[in-house]
Amino acid sequence: MKFFRRNEPITFEMEPNHSPGREPISPAQLSLADELSALGARFAERPAALGEVFDSLGSRGSAILVVLCALPFSTPISIPGLSTPFGFVILLLASRYLMGLPPWLPGRLRRVQLPAGFFAKLIGASSRLVGWLERHLRVRWKALTNAEWKLRLHTGVVILSALLLMIPLPPLPPFTNTLPALAAVVITFSVLKRDGLGVLAGYGVFLFTVGYFIFWGEVVIQVFNKVYSMLAG
Repeated sequence: MKFFRRNEPITFEMEPNHSPGREPISPAQLSLADELSALGARFAERPAALGEVFDSLGSRGSAILVVLCALPFSTPISIPGLSTPFGFVILLLASRYLMGLPPWLPGRLRRVQLPAGFFAKLIGASSRLVGWLERHLRVRWKALTNAEWKLRLHTGVVILSALLLMIPLPPLPPFTNTLPALAAVVITFSVLKRDGLGVLAGYGVFLFTVGYFIFWGEVVIQVFNKVYSMLAG
């Protein structure tokens, strides 16, 4: 998968990559936990601008930032006010990749400040999920991840998940942030690891999410109709 930052091409390779003086890099060596730990140490005592975080992630910045923006909502904990801007970051990065454009964040988003210790708290809240994904995702079912158009197709589902995450909903019904965020995390992380089975699991989470939203949408419509009937009659 190729990403571009500004006008400079940057290659993101999940297959072994050989270059002078470097050992081959394999998917198993790419650790999200290590990325989080490094960010936690770097920004332990000072706020972090979103643009600074993005730049520090290097060639994997686009995909990793998608995961980082979705992780806070991947647990059954409500984080009021953040699902819409974080969902927009996911939407923007995934959409630009889908269209073959360089990863880019507008200045207003780059200046968004994450509080000191944000990544330490994120590690604590998501350690079980990240650890489970690290242990179970691996290169397999390559037929689902061995072509650029397939990766773009998977990115389309991440975009749809971001749109659901951006909907400003009240804390009830529950899990309206958790489910779309989890779908984005599983699919993006599975693509990073080139795990076709993981991608299918992410599709399953997404389809369940769509059904969940439809169910609650019908409940709200029925309640509204009953209230309207009572007031009209």
